[in-house]
This record gives sequence, structure tokens and C-alpha cells, in this order.
Amino acid sequence: MQDNRRTSRLRRLARIVALIPAALISTTTLAAEPTLDVAGMPRVATIDPRFQSYNIEMVEVTGGRFWRPYTATDAEADTNPDLFAERAPIDLGDIRLRRLAAALSPAYLRVSGTWANSTYFADSGSPPAAPPAGFKGVLTPQRWRSMIEFSRAVDAAIVTSFAISAGTRDAGGFWTPDQARHLLAFTRSIGGRIAAAEFMNEPDLPAVGGAPDGYGATAYARDFATFRTLMTRAAGDVTILGPGTAGTGADAATLFNATAQNVDVVSYHHYGALSARCGGDRTADAALSDDWLARTDNTLAFYRALRDRATPGKPIWLTETAETACGGNRWAATFTDTFRYLDQLGRLAKAGVQVAMHNTLAASDYGLLDERTHLPRPNYWGALLWRRLMGTTVLDPGSAPRPGLHVYAHCARGLADSVALLVINNDRKASHELALQRTSQRYTLAGNNHDTTVQLNGRPLMLDATDQLPALNGEATAAGTITFTPATITFLIVAAAGNANCR
Repeated sequence: MQDNRRTSRLRRLARIVALIPAALISTTTLAAEPTLDVAGMPRVATIDPRFQSYNIEMVEVTGGRFWRPYTATDAEADTNPDLFAERAPIDLGDIRLRRLAAALSPAYLRVSGTWANSTYFADSGSPPAAPPAGFKGVLTPQRWRSMIEFSRAVDAAIVTSFAISAGTRDAGGFWTPDQARHLLAFTRSIGGRIAAAEFMNEPDLPAVGGAPDGYGATAYARDFATFRTLMTRAAGDVTILGPGTAGTGADAATLFNATAQNVDVVSYHHYGALSARCGGDRTADAALSDDWLARTDNTLAFYRALRDRATPGKPIWLTETAETACGGNRWAATFTDTFRYLDQLGRLAKAGVQVAMHNTLAASDYGLLDERTHLPRPNYWGALLWRRLMGTTVLDPGSAPRPGLHVYAHCARGLADSVALLVINNDRKASHELALQRTSQRYTLAGNNHDTTVQLNGRPLMLDATDQLPALNGEATAAGTITFTPATITFLIVAAAGNANCR
């Protein structure tokens, strides 16, 4: 009797299952991992050879007060009562700094930031002991010369902006180009070159940036026209960027529309939030979340929509970005932020953004390098692997995005008929799998998310006793299913990929 009842229940269950749509069964029961077809991945974008770039803030060049790094006594989530710290000018002749910067080249090096808006260029005679009226800092010829020499030594083309504060304005409040003209002329006189320039830093934050009271779109458009005329006459080979705004609201849109026709490249800034210094309330627990990583898409969508309406087809550059504004949170210096750093590069490249400039190379907590020692942080090692492995032809990996696993594909750098994959498992708890029917070389970054050290294929990454970079060797990986353990970042190089876009 019991066997008959069991049989009857099984038959009823079979009839119920038969009524379930086949698509639902496949969605809920199939556990097969996605398969990556490297040979068939189409090309979706081509990025600038200097796509991966960085900022050195003007205040680093001149010396002055910049975001104070966190210390062991700072409460992690508390607003820092002392936002800034005085610092000497960065030593641009430092051998370690030059060696590590050169390893990321070719790149663009943006010398700008809020402080640049009110920096006086002293191009003649003895530099003043204090900034002239209407300025807050002084850039000497010696410091700018050292910047030019650094950029040349590390193959990082200079991008900058100009002073716009009260000291640059006439009695009517109109911007005068004398300071900008002097900087351009001096740069040429010493054999230097400015590759690209924004008029000013973040015109949608005029009060913060030293612009006159009430400065708005009308005044900005008027001054930008003067700037464009100057550049056409004095530096016609310089690419004009703009507007370089930081927001996604009505002010940024108005400024964009006021000058869109006069720029060669659309530029914008992106920070997903404010750091604790400026009252931000983010915690490291959410730093790997899909929502956090996707915020860069939202900002790009805003500027791309403006571009498409006003100046379709113009290139887009992200000229300033980092973990959070105001120097970054303390985990910006740890492996936790490397997920954001590399995921952002992958997203922007796939979307066709031509250049992405990280803020900064070596200042405050979001620097790629420690500002005191110039030793690499985890983001630097991620940057170095990207530079060595990911080429300028961007492919569509074909695998639908899924929570916790992000996949990006490029033609491999410097390797014919090879594809480079970037696979980010931002899931802290679960492993994920992909199928790759070809052998590959695997480079997996892992570490304690809250630490400033990182391992490549289980080996700690660090400079040797003579400050030489370590060998970044991959591990041979067989064709078939590849498992990506929780909270890891993996590059895969597939040789002889058979993709026509990579020949």
C-alpha cells in the first residue's frame, strides 16, 4: 500500500512538472557556466593608447595644503576635523616615482585640480614670497620645468587647466588670458608641450574653485570664448577639453551646453560619493557591491546624453576620478578599491570612453602610490597588469553580466591573435565559474580586502631591494571550466585566439 501511495505521488509530481514552462526549468535548474567564445567576440570600441592615465594635482607641484591622509588615530567613519595638511612640493626627480610612473606609460598626466584655479605663474624675475592679490598659490618656473622634465622622462603627455581667480580678472570681472599666455610661452621656450587643456577645473563648483561671486553659465561661456581664442592663436595644437564638470545636475548641463561647440573633447569628472573627511557615510562593506561599481555608468550616461544631443560623435574623456572625493576613504589605499579601479576601466573602455585619469598618482589615500614612500599600493599593481595585458581594441565578451561576476575583453597588448580577459569576482562569499575552450595564462590578484598588500597567483607583489618591479608571470591554465574564488580579480591571456579583430 505504501509503495502504491509513493508511486501515486510521483505521478502527480510528474504531471505538475510537465505544466512548468521549459524556459523556467532551464533558468532554475541548469548550472552550466557561461562559455566564452574568444574567437567570435566582436569589436565594440577602440580606446586611446594613453587611456589609462592619472593626475598630479597642481598643489603637489607648488606645495601647499592638500587632503590630509588618514592616520591610525582617525576614526574610520568620523568626519576628519582637519581636512588638509601642509606638504612640500612633490619630488619629481625621485627615481622610484619616475620608475613606477614610466611603467604605466604611455599615459596622460593631468596637472590641475581645484588649487590650479587660483595658482599664479611667476615666469619672470624672483618669485613672490607670497601669492599676489587674487591668487592662493605660486608656481615657479623651476617647479614647472621639473614637471615638464618628469612628463618627458616617463612618457606622460601633460594635460592642464589655467588660473581663473580674481587675480586674472579686469575691473569688469572679465577673465584676462595673460597668465595662461605666459605659461604656454614658457612651456614652449623650454621644449615642453601641453597635449590638452581645460579652461578651468570644475566650473560647476565656482565658489569652491575661486571664481567670482555669482559666477554662472553666461560668464563661463564668455570667458571660455576668450580662452578658445587664445588657444587657437597661441597653441593651436593643444586639444581643448570641456567642460570638466563634476556634477550630473542642471548646472553641469547648462555649462556643457554653453560651450559644447567650442571643445574638441567632452571632459567630465566622476566620484561616486564623498569621503569621510567631507561628511561621506560610505563603509568598506559596500565597496564591492554591484550598485557601487555601476555608479560610473550613471555619470557617463548623463554626459553621453548631453554629448549626443549637442555635439554627436565627439570623444569623451574622464579627466578626474577616484574612490571618493576629498582624498578618498582609508580603504582607497587597500585591495578593496582595486575592484572599483579595474571594473571602472573595463566599463569605460567598453563604452568607448577614450581616456580615464585616476586621481592621484601619489597624494592622499586615493593615490596609486603612497605619498611618503612612493611604494605601490594595490591599485598600482592592478594598473600595471592592465597596462601590460589589455590592448586598445575592446571586444564584447558575449557573456551576459550577472551579479558578482564582471567580464571584460580586449585584444591583448602587443600579442598578435591574442585576447585578454579581465574577470572580476566581486562576490565576497561565492566562487563563480566560466568555461573557456582554450588554454590561457592566468594572473589572479587576491588579498585581504582591508590590507595594502596584494598577491599575484599567491605570491606577494613588492619591489625588490633595488626598487625593481617583480616579474608578473601568468600560470598556464587548461581549457575547460575555470573557477574564480570569492573577492578576486583575474586576467586571462588567450594566445592564438582566432579573433580577426586582434590580428
